[in-house]
Amino acid sequence: MFTGLVQGKGKVKPLGNDLFAIEIDKNAQDIICQDLALGDSVAVDGVCLTVEKIIKGGFIATASPETLTRTILGNNITQNKSINLETSLRVGSKIGGHFVSGHVDGIGCLVESVNKQKSWEMKFCAPQKLISQWHSYLAPYIVSKGSIAVNGISLTIADCDRDGSWFTVAVIPVTYAETNLALLKAGDWVNLESDILGKYVDRLIRHRLDNNTPRKEDISIDFLTQNGYV
Repeated sequence: MFTGLVQGKGKVKPLGNDLFAIEIDKNAQDIICQDLALGDSVAVDGVCLTVEKIIKGGFIATASPETLTRTILGNNITQNKSINLETSLRVGSKIGGHFVSGHVDGIGCLVESVNKQKSWEMKFCAPQKLISQWHSYLAPYIVSKGSIAVNGISLTIADCDRDGSWFTVAVIPVTYAETNLALLKAGDWVNLESDILGKYVDRLIRHRLDNNTPRKEDISIDFLTQNGYV
């Protein structure tokens, strides 16, 4: 489990098939490597990977077939590019972002990044060839003012359309400067993970509807409040 607060950056070096070497930037090694151990979880651009071998200035990890399918790791577009890194949440630590599992739902595409007076406004949608993946795993959980992880960064959705086919986020200067968001260009792909709490609510409601208890027309604000959803 992570919080979406990036601790540093690095690079990914594919070693063949599903094996990757994660090279941590020198200015982040003290934070990330200070007590890194075999079996630890590290979010790599939002992808939860397990440390299998510790090397000088980084570690080696394996990505599962599902991870390669759902993330940009499987598309070889992270090679030689800056990636965001975060070690797993410790018990008792502050949760400055939101609960991020590191289980990426799918891939998004940067439409544009506009420099506003006090923030960067970034818009994302589905890559053309991955539209079905987006609508299956991401669109249902894209809601205005909801949380989303973009390359492992905890962000708040500023705006979106009714169908969840696109969304915008407002990125403050420090987040923009300290993560790889500043390096993105229009058309670049990113890993996206929707809010896990929304997934559980959706699953519980669908289960009740599938069993006709309650009926669809019985779902209301009063019902959600009485059952702890609101």
